[in-house]
Amino acid sequence: MNDENTIDENVENDEQDIDETIESPDEELDSDTSVTTDQELELAKAEATSAKDDYVRLQAEMQNLRRRTEQDVEKAHKYGQERFSTELISVVDNLERSLEASVGNEDSVVKAIHEGVNLTLKGFIECLQRNHISPVDPMGEPFDPLFHQAIGTQDSPESEPNTVVAVMQKGYTLHDRVLRPAMVMVSK
Repeated sequence: MNDENTIDENVENDEQDIDETIESPDEELDSDTSVTTDQELELAKAEATSAKDDYVRLQAEMQNLRRRTEQDVEKAHKYGQERFSTELISVVDNLERSLEASVGNEDSVVKAIHEGVNLTLKGFIECLQRNHISPVDPMGEPFDPLFHQAIGTQDSPESEPNTVVAVMQKGYTLHDRVLRPAMVMVSK
């Protein structure tokens, strides 16, 4: 019987050891799982924050792109006629020169042509003004390199230095942009 009791005790001890062994891995597993879950949670939070930052950045970039596109379209509408306007200015210059050449001529045919050219010139000038093209006639104004092109200097005792004393060719602006600078003589 002793042997049986010893065997029973050994079996019971082994069962307890097995039970303890089985319980111990669970505790270790629970602590590992909680650490892993906390790490996963932190990682998910970091990814969510990063995704939110990316989203906000993309929204700002889209807004900037939309604003730049609107500005580009506005400029295209505003200044799209620039090349055509420059060509029209040359026609106006030629009409003005033909009027200057015919002044003082008493021939009736020349007078009739002069009158027709004058009416045509007025029509062109009105057309330019309706399309926001303005002449730059800086006589007596201080020289401004943004709107004037100096082609020479001239002594002028009655004018202050660096003042426009003669306009050789009118300049023109389209809205606020210079189409052609005025060709001027500047006082010394």
